[in-house]
Amino acid sequence: MSTLPGALSACKIPAVDAYPQTPGSHFPFSHLNLATAIGRRSVGLSSHSSRKVPVRAVILEEPKSHLVAFLPSLTDRFRLGSLSEDGLSYKEKFIVRCYEVGINKTATIESIANLLQEVACNHAQSVGFSTDGFSTTLTMRKLHLIWVTARMHIEVYKYPAWSDVVEIETWCQSEGRVGARRDWVLKDYANGEVIGRATSKWVMMNEDTRRLQKITDDVREEYLIYCPITTRLAFPEANNTSLKKIAKLEDPAQSSRLGLVPRRADLDMNHHVNNVTYIGWVLESMPQEAIDTHELQTITLDFRRECQQGDVVDSLTSLDKTVSLEPSRTDGQLTNMASKTDKCFLHLLSLSDSGLEINRARTEWRRKPPQQ
Repeated sequence: MSTLPGALSACKIPAVDAYPQTPGSHFPFSHLNLATAIGRRSVGLSSHSSRKVPVRAVILEEPKSHLVAFLPSLTDRFRLGSLSEDGLSYKEKFIVRCYEVGINKTATIESIANLLQEVACNHAQSVGFSTDGFSTTLTMRKLHLIWVTARMHIEVYKYPAWSDVVEIETWCQSEGRVGARRDWVLKDYANGEVIGRATSKWVMMNEDTRRLQKITDDVREEYLIYCPITTRLAFPEANNTSLKKIAKLEDPAQSSRLGLVPRRADLDMNHHVNNVTYIGWVLESMPQEAIDTHELQTITLDFRRECQQGDVVDSLTSLDKTVSLEPSRTDGQLTNMASKTDKCFLHLLSLSDSGLEINRARTEWRRKPPQQ
């Protein structure tokens, strides 16, 4: 692994109390905490089978550059996040900033999606994956491979307000032979209430050819060590809608917003339009009367084709007539909240010139709560 030296053969590690503590970590840096957990797993022991003790090692003649892997960066010291004790998930706390809230004085769905992306990338950094791309391993960089999103599903039960503190936990795991899965749980840090959940599926793309590629065994071995040993799902209940197929939007659409153009700021490190931009485009064609009286509860997106600078995009929306608008209850073990979905919409993003699908989406809306 890129974060851990091949052997502790000649570097001098100062005492544990020599460095500032990273909030939430048992050692001053999460890399070392993870290294000890992995070491226990590799010999078949439980992550709780040995006592955590301060680590001190003095070995001579190792190049000093190896010490860098163990030192906390300035970012690590100020970031309010850390790996779990077993090293298989990551939690981080965020303060909702004024520019992340909308007209309802609560965080927008785009802001929440950005936080999901941020905590996922910080999780990858904390275990040593590359910072010059989204969670790329050593083998991925050698083969010019990148991760791209195939599907995203987000449910928000309560939107946090400006200055609220949100804690997000994330973890990843394998999803068949061609994909990987990442899940999230969002909590109100003040009371521990689950206010949202999300899940996503990721596939691998060759950065040069822009074609999808199967995940190789070498890449799989590089990230599986950081995944839960047994399957863990953000949506464990049998009747959840995270895997529900999105129906095709039939012509003519009931509302539309035509001629959307990516800005330079919409492009990400992989040189295509960032996932969060698609959410904004999908909502651009929502009927204003629905926006005025309802708030988004659930959004599911299927990504069919990447969008790049210079493309012109049309956003289309229609009511989903196939849905029975009955009260639905989220998993009581997680949220203990009931919600009534009384509007569902289908969405399509397509290229203006060819009509080719970029993205299909489905949204569920509930009536806005009374103003405080």
